[in-house]
Amino acid sequence: MSQKLTVHTNTWSAVRIALIAGAIAGPLYVGVGTLEAVLRSGFDIRIHSLSLLANGRWGWVHSAMMVVSGLLTVIGALGVSRVQRQTGRRSYAMIIGLVIYGLGIATAGLLRADPAEGFPIGTPPGPSVVVTASGIGHLVAGGIGFLGLIVACLAAGRRSARTGDRVWAVCSATIGIYYLVAFAGIVSGAGNPVINIAFTVAVALGWTWITAVCVRALTGRA
Repeated sequence: MSQKLTVHTNTWSAVRIALIAGAIAGPLYVGVGTLEAVLRSGFDIRIHSLSLLANGRWGWVHSAMMVVSGLLTVIGALGVSRVQRQTGRRSYAMIIGLVIYGLGIATAGLLRADPAEGFPIGTPPGPSVVVTASGIGHLVAGGIGFLGLIVACLAAGRRSARTGDRVWAVCSATIGIYYLVAFAGIVSGAGNPVINIAFTVAVALGWTWITAVCVRALTGRA
């Protein structure tokens, strides 16, 4: 009995660490991204996407932040999966979506976006003059990751509606739908100030949702 209790305790400790890691991902991404947007010379959130911060002298900071945040998200998703398994209500679509998002963000962090829209300083205005394999890979990885998060949000909304958690169901579904609309907008009209800001808000909401998911899992509400 003592051995079983020790195994159970050790397992929960590992799950708890995974959930804390997942909860940290959002504040890390949003916090570092905000500081970069404010401190990096020549960056304008109304015109530039956050991905462009991977360029320039301090670009490595943004790239490292993306890789770490993405990996923390994957770890957090595995923790949420373990908690859901214990409750017998695992949402595979939600977990897979979170893992895809985390891997997409981490991969995008390894592939630098092409300079564009006058950033970093010295870059010609307008779309990228030179399109590289790294730039294309960054967009593809990021796009796949965004779709993963959208699926995760919608799956969580559907699951919560079935279990009677209406508030969380509405929050999850709303963020998923808003993210989808904002993502569609950024794909069709990059460079438009309204669309850029709307998508930035979507990114912040998405990370906030992930943090909330992990915190809820810590209290047994996965």
